[in-house]
Amino acid sequence: MKLGLLLLATTLPIAAFAQNSSTTVNSSTEYPNTFSSGSANVQPFDNKARRFRDWSISVGGGPAFMVHSDLKSIRKDNIKWGYNAYVSIDKQISHTFGLSIIYTRGETKQTGQLAGAAGQAAGIATATTQVDQLALLGDINFSNLLRRVDNHSPYRWAFHGYMGIGLQGYRTSLHDNDVNKWGNKTSPTFIDVPLGISSVYYQGGLGLKYNVSKLIDLEARTMYFISGDDEYDGGGYMYSNYNLINPRKSDNSWAVTLGASFKLGKHDSHLAWHDPLQEAYYRTSVLENASTDLVVCEKGDADNDGVCDDWDRQLDTPAGARVDGAGVALDMDLDGVIDLYDKCVTVPGPVENNGCPVK
Repeated sequence: MKLGLLLLATTLPIAAFAQNSSTTVNSSTEYPNTFSSGSANVQPFDNKARRFRDWSISVGGGPAFMVHSDLKSIRKDNIKWGYNAYVSIDKQISHTFGLSIIYTRGETKQTGQLAGAAGQAAGIATATTQVDQLALLGDINFSNLLRRVDNHSPYRWAFHGYMGIGLQGYRTSLHDNDVNKWGNKTSPTFIDVPLGISSVYYQGGLGLKYNVSKLIDLEARTMYFISGDDEYDGGGYMYSNYNLINPRKSDNSWAVTLGASFKLGKHDSHLAWHDPLQEAYYRTSVLENASTDLVVCEKGDADNDGVCDDWDRQLDTPAGARVDGAGVALDMDLDGVIDLYDKCVTVPGPVENNGCPVK
């Protein structure tokens, strides 16, 4: 029943427009991709025809840690907390894929110790990394990608995956008891890498979004950053002893953030949450609910001839008489005797002779 109503809801408007010659266009000129027989209710797909939002601005922040590196933020004895904050401009390309230009600002704090006598002399070194990043970030909406199209119940949670590439600039400082020692004083080691093409980084992660309203989404996100640089953790220059603690040549960090997306535009739904079948579902629901209000033969059929009294032109048709669409008894030979009583149905005759000609 529901499938039939869905087909009816989607095909009736097409049939109605197809019979209206004023809406027919030349498919070979203005709209070359329409059917050759002409098109019904064809219009260009532009900003005026859109029924959803597809732009948003996102902001968020949370703790950050240097994890796979020579100097680390997370150790058995302590955790050094840093921060990560971002702002992005987001464009939803389809209901499953979007792109963002994202700017990230962060800082991590990490510690490490050299092996042997050098480690005893230097003690536990502490380092700080401050970073600025600008990247192009791809967004895959796994919930929309895997969601069944026949599940038209409202949903507010969505699982996202992210992958991006960008440029970064960072500033690091390294402090221990032995670096650049002059007498009883030590001087920290500083490295400053400006944001530019010489320092490319990669990032990837996962997010869980909640649709608060038509204007706002909330999201918990975890991201992993691959710096591609062995100096990123503050271990000093390339071949310093601290950069030899771990054979890994890329120092990587990790962040967990909580953010909000502000959806721009005047439409009720955003493309990331938009159900392309929702209008068909709505029409189906209208037809289902309206079906109980449809009353046939409200005034009944008094003569029981199969034609409702609402449009029956002969309300007292004799029982058993065949009638036309207006409820009038048939008289095939038009002699004034209905076929029910006419003994000669195909030959006219007087009423006195039961509709048969007089010999």
